[in-house]
Amino acid sequence: MQRKNVWSVYFSATGTTEKIVTTIAKKIGEDLDISMKKFDFTFPNVRLQKKSFTTEDIVVFGVPVIAGRVPNLLLKYLDTIEGNGALCIPIVAYGNRNYDDALIELRNILSKVGFKPIAAGAFIGEHSFSQVLGENRPDGKDLDIATNFADNISKKILSSDFNENEIIDVKGENPIRQYYQPRDSKGNPIDIRKVTPKTNNLCINCKLCAVICPLGSIKYDNVRELQGVCMKCCACVKRCPVEAKYYDDENYLYHQHELEFQYTRRAEPDLFI
Repeated sequence: MQRKNVWSVYFSATGTTEKIVTTIAKKIGEDLDISMKKFDFTFPNVRLQKKSFTTEDIVVFGVPVIAGRVPNLLLKYLDTIEGNGALCIPIVAYGNRNYDDALIELRNILSKVGFKPIAAGAFIGEHSFSQVLGENRPDGKDLDIATNFADNISKKILSSDFNENEIIDVKGENPIRQYYQPRDSKGNPIDIRKVTPKTNNLCINCKLCAVICPLGSIKYDNVRELQGVCMKCCACVKRCPVEAKYYDDENYLYHQHELEFQYTRRAEPDLFI
């Protein structure tokens, strides 16, 4: 079948997932001489729209990993997307710890809504909590790997024995395991779900944090207040031009420092094709 479009589809609060997914989609488009399109569903108003694809599409579909899983706040929306037989490449981006069952979960979700997962990958991005863990990733080496991965996907699609109905095998468990549970120094579970960012006196009221919050949870008329859930994507912290946003919760900070201490090794992408 002649494919007409390759799509870069992603949720990417700080830009890391977007960079990986778009690198792969762009190279596939170049290899197959087809146009590349983008669909960014990071922001709440976009997720109000219904999105459908066709059998003529190839979709590189990326989400970040949160607590070893696909972000639970995206599950309801993902269930509304219609694959309609489009080929897809599920991609997850994690912060140098582990992706646990996120990739197999995303593959299963996309298969359920009508996509045909023919390849998949887990890549590393700078951790949302940290500027040390996975610092500046994806870097040049990661993107070279992503480009080579895309070349191999293109070769698979063009192969005479390509079977688009054969769902790609990936690492992970079925049934999907519970969300990763951080613990304190004594091994007791830490619950940071209700932890929210604070705002210091450096704030210049530029409103950027309210505009970029992927859940629309920061009030535009008072950026010091939240009107919804915080998913700890840390876009408001990392992208604030004056470093006015921060977290001060004791458990949150313990978990951040523990991750930075335990996961200094360089994790490498996991690819399935």
